[in-house]
Amino acid sequence: MLNEAALDFELPDLQGNIRRLSDYRGRIVIVNFWSVECPHSERADGLILDLLEGWKGEVELLSVAANRNESARMVEEVSKTRGIPTVLIDAEHVVADRYEAVTTPHVFVIDREGILRYRGAVDNVTFRQRKATRFFLKDVVEALLDGHLPELTETPAYGCAIVREI
Repeated sequence: MLNEAALDFELPDLQGNIRRLSDYRGRIVIVNFWSVECPHSERADGLILDLLEGWKGEVELLSVAANRNESARMVEEVSKTRGIPTVLIDAEHVVADRYEAVTTPHVFVIDREGILRYRGAVDNVTFRQRKATRFFLKDVVEALLDGHLPELTETPAYGCAIVREI
C-alpha cells in the first residue's frame, strides 16, 4: 500500500455530499482518522490546523469519523467547535478497515499523483514521550511540497482505538 496508489473511497460529508479521494488528485491530501472524544485527536487537530494555515491551501485535510459510538450530531458539533474544515462519516468503518486505521489520530498522506507516501502518527508523542519533539506529518508534507519523497514513510500510530463495536 505504501508508495502505491492510495485506495480510492467515497464517503458523505456532514451535509450528505459524497466526497471521493480521487476528486482531490493534484493536491496533497491528509486523510486523518478522527474522533470527537479522543484527547489525542483533539491535540492533533490544533497542530494540523496550524500547519494547514502555513501551507496556504496547497494541502487538503479530510478528517474521517469512523467511531461507531460517535453520532453524526456529535461529530458535527465538535467539528464546528474545533474548526475542522471537512469531516467525512465512515459510520460502518469501511474506509478505516480498508486503510487498516487503528487509532485516532491515524494519518495517511497522499501525494499529488494519488500515491500513499506516509501512514502513522502525527508526531512522536506517546505514553512515555508526553511532549512532541518531532512532527512526522509536517516533515512528510513539507518534503512533498518541496518536490521530493519523504525520508520517513511509516510510524506506529498513537492515540485512542477506533471503536468498531458498541
